[in-house]
Amino acid sequence: MTSARAITLNVLALYALAAVLATAFGAQFVLGELPCPLCLLQRIMFALLAIGPILNIRYGPRPSHYALSLLAAIVGAVVSTRQVLLHIMPGDTGYGTALFGYHFYTLALLAFVAAIALISLMLLSDRQFERQPAAPVTTGILATIAVGLIIALTAGNFASALLECGFKACADDPVVYELLK
Repeated sequence: MTSARAITLNVLALYALAAVLATAFGAQFVLGELPCPLCLLQRIMFALLAIGPILNIRYGPRPSHYALSLLAAIVGAVVSTRQVLLHIMPGDTGYGTALFGYHFYTLALLAFVAAIALISLMLLSDRQFERQPAAPVTTGILATIAVGLIIALTAGNFASALLECGFKACADDPVVYELLK
């Protein structure tokens, strides 16, 4: 796989991550469900997962960039697994609304596992890491929009979390925005 193709796949990955963050953020307002502390951690891990693709787009593909995303995906999978295990007992209805029959934390676990697999596949392609002779990394408008979306959604989630939790530990089962009461 060439460097240009790898960058295109990284741009697509950013759009996928933006869709995940937008869905979680949108459900928070449309359904009126405040995210729990573990949900907020999962959102942070999705935002951190975007760092690798952003660096790959800006500076060209590097194994270290993929490693940053891989670490975020592993931590995100651990956090998601923790939340799944909290609600695994028979009769437990889970936390929040389900989408496609699965709660958001279960879907997050599936997304983090998929990210681990996809990043691993990207790392198998050595050709993308070959240096191009004096060719600067150029990005198109779609890459710029993808990076902007990730930054905007991360900032929005940060502001929402600040409103929800205030300047103290978040409630286990939040029902109100602490800074707005």
